[in-house]
Amino acid sequence: MEIAVYDTYVVKKNGERMHFDVIVPKGATHEKAIQHGREYLKKIGQDGQTLTARECEFCHIENASPKIEKAIQESGCFICEMEGCR
Repeated sequence: MEIAVYDTYVVKKNGERMHFDVIVPKGATHEKAIQHGREYLKKIGQDGQTLTARECEFCHIENASPKIEKAIQESGCFICEMEGCR
């Protein structure tokens, strides 16, 4: 499965910056990636923070690992936490 990776930076409620990748199937819209990013923010208690195309930028296309492919099949996306996510 080919996937699209969106590099995402959001300012948390405490002012710190967090970095995560939103990974969706290739062909999913940019808006869909942003929607998944917002759902993730809500899940971790950061709902309401600004997340637009400016904070969530397309990075590249790659082949999914089995772990990522399974997550996408189950929930439509995979969030790869990079920095400051918890």
